[in-house]
Amino acid sequence: MTTSHARADSGFAYSREFFENLVDSALAHAKKLGATDAGAEASEGCGLSVSVRKGELENVERNRDKSLGVTVYVGQRRGNASTSDFSEAAIARTVQAAYDIARFTAEDPVAGLPDEADIVTEQPDLDLFHPWAIDSARAAELALECEAAAFATDKRVTNSEGAGVSAQQSHFFSAHTHGFRGGYASSRHSISVAPIAGKGDGMQRDAWYSSMRSADELASPQAVGRYAAERALSRLKARKIKTVECPVLFESPLAAGLLGALVQATSGGALYRRSSFLLDSLGKPVLPSHVDVREDPFIARGKGSSPFDDEGVAVRARQVVDAGRLEGYFLSTYSARKLGMKTTGNAGGSHNLTLTSRLTQPGDDLEEMLRKLGTGLFVIELMGQGVNYVTGDYSRGASGFWVEKGRIVHPVEEITIAGNLKDMLMGIEAVGADAYNYGAKTTGSILVNRMKVAGA
Repeated sequence: MTTSHARADSGFAYSREFFENLVDSALAHAKKLGATDAGAEASEGCGLSVSVRKGELENVERNRDKSLGVTVYVGQRRGNASTSDFSEAAIARTVQAAYDIARFTAEDPVAGLPDEADIVTEQPDLDLFHPWAIDSARAAELALECEAAAFATDKRVTNSEGAGVSAQQSHFFSAHTHGFRGGYASSRHSISVAPIAGKGDGMQRDAWYSSMRSADELASPQAVGRYAAERALSRLKARKIKTVECPVLFESPLAAGLLGALVQATSGGALYRRSSFLLDSLGKPVLPSHVDVREDPFIARGKGSSPFDDEGVAVRARQVVDAGRLEGYFLSTYSARKLGMKTTGNAGGSHNLTLTSRLTQPGDDLEEMLRKLGTGLFVIELMGQGVNYVTGDYSRGASGFWVEKGRIVHPVEEITIAGNLKDMLMGIEAVGADAYNYGAKTTGSILVNRMKVAGA
């Protein structure tokens, strides 16, 4: 199946053709009212989520939502309105509302649709749509298998916060008066569990999940359950440590957060508001010279793949960081104009980022990364939101393991790790070969040379 057309048997209530007519009708109405330019997007999403806990079915939820969003420009004034009613009268009211908002909004010299030269011309099929024909009974069965596997791992797994299976799919069509027309269907499915090990005050929880575009690629419920249980068990008998300054190894799912911080600091909104710790960093080192970051929107089945951005602008594969130097920001049309630059096709965010180190060897698995850490902290969970993107100051609750001479000595809890993101990014000493995909970001575990660890 192509990603461009939702078939009648796809589980959707509306066809691509219906959405095209809906959007065209909204744009025609906007022009009739006197709009200079207009854009509209029709979308629909549906899915099934099932959760179980301690061997019992807890929740079955079916979701179905639909929306038509309309943006109207009157000169350089912008108005936006949306509705979930697809009747002709509702479309007319929604367009009128967007038009009225635009008329009474202050002029913005950089407001407007993307330039026609930036609009996508080719829309490749990226294989993003794999509907999962699963019913609630089968979903519950898979969730129960996942939780049962966690309990069966070890008798010290005594409780559970539950397991869940989710099957989600959506499609949209979007167009605007600068010549863009496009849309596609996509899917996202997952299986997850959160077991609890130990008793009383010594209880520890952890969780694991598998999430993919196609259900065929999900990890087995048994594998997810066992791994989640092993993680919870590894944290038993955790203790505090004394305050210390030491190297910190971030487990790969958490390391993706450091990549996320880099994206946030080099995104248009933060830059034009001057609320970023990486202002004016284009062409300058933001990471050590052995580190590269690549963006590729065209990975088949990728979680961050798309043939165009949220404005219909062409996207491209590019080197964001080359040998530590920042080669490009993440800009939408609006933020690019505010900065006197060109859009990078990132309205709506980044697409499939991969952080790699030129020093990484194929054998640099987690064991080898612990050896490189030597004596320090291996972090597997972060808590709280203690990150200031203006100054780069970073302070978060953490738990993990104390490591000496490359070997885990004991689990650690109730500590805080602190530093400055600028120093942390420049202090990346090694990146593991244990690459993990977290949403639209992929990286191995990351070793940072020095951080403050506040304990007892």
